[in-house]
Amino acid sequence: MADEHELIDRLLSDSALGEWLVRQRWFASKSGVLSGTEVFDAANVNDEQSLTLAIVLARFATGTHELYQLPLGVRSGVTEGGGGHDGLIATADGSAVLDGLTEPSRAAALMARIDAAGEVETRLGSFLFRRAEGTTPLPPRGTVRVLDIEQSNSSLVFSDRVVLKIYRRLEPGINPELEMLRFFGMQGFEQVAPLHGWYEYESPSLATTMGIAQEYVADAVGGWELALDEIAVDPEAFLARLAQLGALTASMHNTLALDAEDPAFSPEEPSAEWLALLTATIDEEIEQLFLQLPPDERLGPIAGRGEDVRARLAMRNRVGLSGRLIRTHGDYHLGQTLHSPRGWVVIDFEGEPARSLSDRRRKRSALRDVAGMLRSFAYLVAASSVLRGKVAPPEFEKRAREAFLGEYMATVDRSLLPAGEAAIASLMSIFELERAIYELHYEIEHRPEWVVIPVAGIQRLLESA
Repeated sequence: MADEHELIDRLLSDSALGEWLVRQRWFASKSGVLSGTEVFDAANVNDEQSLTLAIVLARFATGTHELYQLPLGVRSGVTEGGGGHDGLIATADGSAVLDGLTEPSRAAALMARIDAAGEVETRLGSFLFRRAEGTTPLPPRGTVRVLDIEQSNSSLVFSDRVVLKIYRRLEPGINPELEMLRFFGMQGFEQVAPLHGWYEYESPSLATTMGIAQEYVADAVGGWELALDEIAVDPEAFLARLAQLGALTASMHNTLALDAEDPAFSPEEPSAEWLALLTATIDEEIEQLFLQLPPDERLGPIAGRGEDVRARLAMRNRVGLSGRLIRTHGDYHLGQTLHSPRGWVVIDFEGEPARSLSDRRRKRSALRDVAGMLRSFAYLVAASSVLRGKVAPPEFEKRAREAFLGEYMATVDRSLLPAGEAAIASLMSIFELERAIYELHYEIEHRPEWVVIPVAGIQRLLESA
């Protein structure tokens, strides 16, 4: 409906949109100064025209911009100031744009469009909806609920059969999660939730993945939650589960190395330039972080030791390197796993949200994923005390690392790894250092009380042989 399009354009040009955007958990640049917003493109996606997909451009005072996806509806009769509700973008004239994901009937229209497949034309291009081959549409008028578990995206579960993830911040190019799920489906790898469908946007100036739908694993518990539950009551059982996870992780990496023909997935031989670029990137991150360390006694063990960390990194860089580079998970930790009666399931293949999409699609050593999971065990031990009031058993982190690594090394295709234990340990420590630096930056910004965890990890890497 043209009138609704015009109304949405008018409402989204109101200053209320910027105020609403910066309050959302998924808004990436909370420290930036927003200078304005505008609708880049939009279209109704259902016959009732109750849901409009809008791509909104957020401009910053620095001259940069970001693109965000907003599934929207219009509501009238909202009093001034009504925008305090997280789902409403109210304006002074008593009208409002509604985040369509907060109302099940509107959200269901998006899932129905994916099941129907096809194309919806926009003013500049098209929204393309796809249902994966071999899947069946969901029944009409099923249940819809929001999953309150994510920060960078929004997810909804339909009829306890399919979970739809809506990417809020959009970047040009295919999202690595869609790429990976399609690849795993073609390879027959069963320890991921199968792809049900997806939708994307195409125009002469922008092509981007907007969302994916996967099978919902209804009988699963999150790996992080399971770990916190079992570490205090049955740590031996969880150590056995970690051994299984190690084997699964190796199988995942072996699968990702199978296709020698697809340029996006074919394994590559690392070069001296690759390792130099890796260490130079981490070196720069170390320099920037240590120059900005705030005065905090919890940072005492590493305060002023930036040069020591960089020297240790340079020393490890000298160890010979071989192995191959493959596509990896990219942000691997216990929170990216589920455990169900059928075993472990790996989820969330987007990579680290703070990194660019092109960086997240880059081929890397499989050991980077392994290092991320090992760092997760350090967090688990600390979180057991902080979140559950339960002290982890003595040396649990050490035993967890051994359980996971033992089965991983026994299962992985060794041609993916450097030759020799010294080279493996050296490269692993580089990736653990990279992860700990990433963690430290995050904790300083968001959870200062948790900085002791990455500090301990950095300190350990400084003191290790």
